Amino acid sequence: MTYDSVGLSDLFTCQRCGDCCKGYGGTYITENEIDNICRYLGLKRKKFIRRYCQMSGDRPVIAQGGNGYCIFWNKLCTIHAVKPRMCKNWPFIESILIHAKNWQTMAASCRGMRADFSDNQIQGCISEFLQSKK
Repeated sequence: MTYDSVGLSDLFTCQRCGDCCKGYGGTYITENEIDNICRYLGLKRKKFIRRYCQMSGDRPVIAQGGNGYCIFWNKLCTIHAVKPRMCKNWPFIESILIHAKNWQTMAASCRGMRADFSDNQIQGCISEFLQSKK
């Protein structure tokens, strides 16, 4: 497949499958995101962190359940209205966008990510996206 110009919507269409919610080592959350989720769930911060987080160094990440999925995944995201930025931006997150090869690697485990473009096309789209965020 060859395209001269590739847009973000060409690269990714969410399939609502939850694959992005599984097995990636947890989702980092900011203090503000913790506050938003706590308000949404009606929980105090300490209880939320104890019940729903694991620590990665000194930073909390949303825990994964025994099935490998985010603890808030139940066929759909149960905190969708307040889900963390990392989740909202998937797969357009820095660690994936650093290089087209990262995109290709992650596309192997996400049905919504297309990898049938050349590295140059993917990198061009990624570069454009990153420039728009500055």
